[in-house]
Amino acid sequence: MRTYSYKAFDAEGRPRRGLIEAADTKAARERLASQGLYPEWLGLASSSLPRRPDAFTRRGVPIAHRAVLYKDLSVLIGSGLPLIQALDILLQSPELAAARSLLAGAKDGIREGRSLADSLAAAGGSLTDFEHAMIEVGEKTGSLDAALDGLSLFLEAESRLRQRAAAALVYPSIVLVAAAILAVIMLGFALPAAGRLLEEQTGAPPPALLRAMIGLGRLLMWGGPFLLVGAMGAGAWARRRWRRALPFRERLERLLFRIPMVGRGRTLLVNLRFSRTLALLLRSGMTLVEAIPLAGRATGSAWLARLLLDETENIRQGGNLAEALRRIPPLSESLPAWALAGEASGALEHLMNTAAAHYQYQWERHTTRALSLLEPLLIAVIGLFVLLVTLSVLLPILALNQAVDG
Repeated sequence: MRTYSYKAFDAEGRPRRGLIEAADTKAARERLASQGLYPEWLGLASSSLPRRPDAFTRRGVPIAHRAVLYKDLSVLIGSGLPLIQALDILLQSPELAAARSLLAGAKDGIREGRSLADSLAAAGGSLTDFEHAMIEVGEKTGSLDAALDGLSLFLEAESRLRQRAAAALVYPSIVLVAAAILAVIMLGFALPAAGRLLEEQTGAPPPALLRAMIGLGRLLMWGGPFLLVGAMGAGAWARRRWRRALPFRERLERLLFRIPMVGRGRTLLVNLRFSRTLALLLRSGMTLVEAIPLAGRATGSAWLARLLLDETENIRQGGNLAEALRRIPPLSESLPAWALAGEASGALEHLMNTAAAHYQYQWERHTTRALSLLEPLLIAVIGLFVLLVTLSVLLPILALNQAVDG
């Protein structure tokens, strides 16, 4: 049986949408006809979602809906329900209407023998590397409900931060749009007219600041569309390279770690993901050698995943986790101390959980601080531009008055 999504009309011509289970497309059409529905479109439910995206796109099921999905699925599985039955219940949930195609595709994948992580990834819905690894870890260790619950809490925190970021950017965005309109008027029309008037009245070239602003206006007026098209093309090229070329992706990730503010936030995030996932794996009884590669994938960084996979062999040959982490730059700041204390005391799982709580707090504080600095920074940049435009207008006027008085 497969799950199909349909758009149809009933006998009175009213549009209907929904899901239906059938052996194939023909059987699905027959079932719809028996219900008095005439399909306009019929296809596999999972085909209505995009394939698994890269880290830049995030299309498909929104993060807030995925958090609710994981929380509800964790509760149902924890209560002892089989996975297929739990997904059937979620398919009827009104609050998960945006995720029905994802759930239906995942259910079909599980029926075909795939794991939940692979089924969700195949169905689309913006499943990230971190989510895929966490769900895979839960399935392999028999603690899927705990993995889904932890994943839900993490996504809820990320969703709140995104909402806070969007709210913090409303006012600066309005000011930025107003400044852009003002820039077009002043740089494209007012300042060139003032420059020509001053040159006609005085016979001298305009002041240097006015000439610079007029040149900037010409550059933006004539070169702006080409720059915009070029930036869009470069973005599309980088996105394709990110998906298809692993060396390019690793180089870009290393660059992101070096950018001020962004790099610090990313460093805290990968430390949080690694320590939390490693604690979950160790609690489930997995050995350190088996757990480290999965925890590396859970960081969401292909570069770190490769480095941790390389260090796994050193640990297999008698090395320790603390020394391995010291050789990996984004994890070498404070996590090795937590690992060393955990290995020495025999409570590595507990120390990794404590470290995860520490990094969670640090990450949220860092993100909140960065957002609080963004608004005044944007306003300061816009204020500087307005000041330059104002001086460009006032200086020619003052010069013209002096010429007239003289």
